Amino acid sequence: MIIPIRCFSCGKPVGHLWEKYNEGIAQDKDAKSVMDDLGLERYCCRAILMGQVDLIDTAAAFKKA
Repeated sequence: MIIPIRCFSCGKPVGHLWEKYNEGIAQDKDAKSVMDDLGLERYCCRAILMGQVDLIDTAAAFKKA
């Protein structure tokens, strides 16, 4: 739900790449080429971005107010 700031395995900062990754995927680019362009080489960092699901809008629907 919340985008991780750093990779869980190696500690490399990856949070700032989330918007650029989403923009590349929205343009129907291949995930591999988008991550190569962003400079992500390690499989652990790639897994962080590929496995991230943005659920903030879904969770916000259940807010009590």
